[in-house]
Amino acid sequence: MGERPKALDLFCCAGGASVGLWNAGFDVTGVDINPQPRYPFACVTMDALAFPLRYGAPPGEPGYDFVWASPPCQKFCALNTREDLSHYPDLIEPIRSKLILSGIPFVIENVPGAPIRHDLMLCGAMFGLRSYRHRYFECSFPIEQPPHPKHMVRVNRRGENRREHWANGGFITITGDVGTYCGPEAMGINWMSGNEMSEAIPPAYAEYIGRVAIEHISAFRLAAE
Repeated sequence: MGERPKALDLFCCAGGASVGLWNAGFDVTGVDINPQPRYPFACVTMDALAFPLRYGAPPGEPGYDFVWASPPCQKFCALNTREDLSHYPDLIEPIRSKLILSGIPFVIENVPGAPIRHDLMLCGAMFGLRSYRHRYFECSFPIEQPPHPKHMVRVNRRGENRREHWANGGFITITGDVGTYCGPEAMGINWMSGNEMSEAIPPAYAEYIGRVAIEHISAFRLAAE
């Protein structure tokens, strides 16, 4: 494809998806409403819903070949069983409409229970990670579902000493300070705080999807020549 294609990571937080897209072969720009001091690439601080999307721009001008969007998941996450999170906004439908209108190939990522199409489900065990961390993906292009390994090792239980469980070879849920002692093996992440990691996905997920996206973009460009 010559120069690296350009990817935009909306609601990028500290860049778990962005690093995966970079590893897949994209140049990546992040967008987040909050400053992200540990984000590893160029990052624009603004509302992702207001960020202008341009497809097929000439070299040197703003334009993107692929968009990744991870709208906030609090409204749909498992914590809803323990506290009322209904006040959090549902940004999935607005960002979906924006992405479809742009015509740019895209993926929307979110937690189980979020109202997105389940084109793909990824689990940390698929990538040799010690965290299951299921996430679903709505993709604007065809993508193959990898085999889902059985969960042979249990995760830590509520109230259990997580450090001991981890040290004894267990899998772990990603919350709180876990990033201080298990980030690389559980998530493939070594640059985030624990709280940032709690909101991230493993870069391996985005790398898997990004490689398929690049194949899709390449095929589209060849067909257009």
